[in-house]
Amino acid sequence: MTVTATSVDQSGQLQPSSAPSARGRRLLRLVPALASVLCGVLLYISFPPRTLWWLALPAFAGFAWALRGRTWKAALGLGYLFGLGFLLPLLVWTGVEVGPGPWLALVAIEAIFVALVGVGVAAVSKLPAWPVWAAAVWIAGEAVRARVPFRGFPWGKIAFGQADGVFLPLAAVGGTPVLGFAVVLCGFGLYEAGRLVAERRRTRVPRRGAAAAALLSVAVPVVGAVAARPLVSDKAEAGSATVALIQGNVPRAGLEFSAQRRAVLDHHVRETLKLAADIKAGKAARPDYVLWPENSSDIDPFTNPDAAAVISGAARAVGVPLSVGGVVEKDGRLLNEQILWDPVKGPTQTYDKRQVQPFGEYLPLRGMVGAINKNWTSMVRQDFSRGSEPGVFDIRGAKVGLATCYEAAFDWAVRDTVTHGAQMISVPSNNATFDRSEMTYQQLAMSRVRAVEHSRTVTVPVTSGVSAVIMPDGRITQKTGMFVPAYLVQKVPLRTSETPATALGILPEIALVLVAAGGLGWAIGSGLRGRRTVGA
Repeated sequence: MTVTATSVDQSGQLQPSSAPSARGRRLLRLVPALASVLCGVLLYISFPPRTLWWLALPAFAGFAWALRGRTWKAALGLGYLFGLGFLLPLLVWTGVEVGPGPWLALVAIEAIFVALVGVGVAAVSKLPAWPVWAAAVWIAGEAVRARVPFRGFPWGKIAFGQADGVFLPLAAVGGTPVLGFAVVLCGFGLYEAGRLVAERRRTRVPRRGAAAAALLSVAVPVVGAVAARPLVSDKAEAGSATVALIQGNVPRAGLEFSAQRRAVLDHHVRETLKLAADIKAGKAARPDYVLWPENSSDIDPFTNPDAAAVISGAARAVGVPLSVGGVVEKDGRLLNEQILWDPVKGPTQTYDKRQVQPFGEYLPLRGMVGAINKNWTSMVRQDFSRGSEPGVFDIRGAKVGLATCYEAAFDWAVRDTVTHGAQMISVPSNNATFDRSEMTYQQLAMSRVRAVEHSRTVTVPVTSGVSAVIMPDGRITQKTGMFVPAYLVQKVPLRTSETPATALGILPEIALVLVAAGGLGWAIGSGLRGRRTVGA
């Protein structure tokens, strides 16, 4: 027996109650919100250390389903939820040592950019070939996020999740904007293709133009990636160099590692002396130069003779120049500096980090932050100053570009080392403050993308791991474990040619931002014309 809820209308007649359907509608309203969060989590899962790069496609397909045709208010909320689902787990490492406050604040701010992108995607979702406009809107959002606030935070660019993916060769075509655009376009195109198939089954009305646009949205990125493969090469163009990376390890993980600065320096000296002994014993090839990580000498060797002495001893033992990561003070300015240390001449060339990390190497809004938590201000007692010149060391005829740690996330900071002559790139880093979090693997993936983007060998010497040698095609040929002392020695190709991405620089990103602006302008104009028509 079926029981139907009833109510009495104004005429006194019994009518089926609307309560169940109203409740159902309320529950249905939650489905897009839940889908947005889950798709954001799916996008996070596509990032390293996992190799599930392809999950980015269904993540964006589901996001498109949630957004298409929504009002701007609904799209704003759904975009924010997608951003939280993606960024909360992706950036959890930012709170490893300082607690959840900074992590949650960072995510809350960064998700606003994703929310605004959601509004833009919803606005263009009714335009012809909308996946193109929508994917460009996403890249425009990344472009803004990479620049503001506090000089930007590009972490979480879609391109950085594609180091193991089929789309990776597109990095050589137009850098991270083109690579990210292709992935997002393909995801949106998959949703549009599925939507049109369902619509065709329901209405029996073919929409050939829309179907062709959807199929091209999927096919063009894939075909483009295949066509770009010849741009990816590990062939030596200017000879080769044998390079050694030193990972000395730290006394302990966390912020306290810097309290034992001499111990960190000694660890790197010890591992270099071990390399020297193995070279003498024939167990390791003699390198042309040795690369130490960022913060390998937090003791200023220019003002501390004992630090200079042990570095000189290590350089003499191995018999080749060392690139040392030091913290130095010059004219009252604190600098994160790479120092090329010759075994005979001592320090000869330097590079000062230009993109210093907000809230890590300098403290914006110091007064406000101190009012919230004085412990945070004590962690950054003195702000680091920024360097002004690109870093390219000329080491025995090889030109080594330098992008220190956080700088690897910024397109310009890596590119201008190549445009200034770098034949290979080194990304000296210090991840000890983030313990065994995924941060190390996320950053390593960035370096793999940079290798393909500029067709250069990229070396990543890290204080505590993972240190690695990356070929110009993005392959990791050697790597260390985490929190172990180790060295790597490898012969690597030196290259001089420029990829289209290197030559074009910021132009592909500007073009995609203009496409996004054009789509948004079209959508806004169409909406205004529609309102005038209704009003008439």
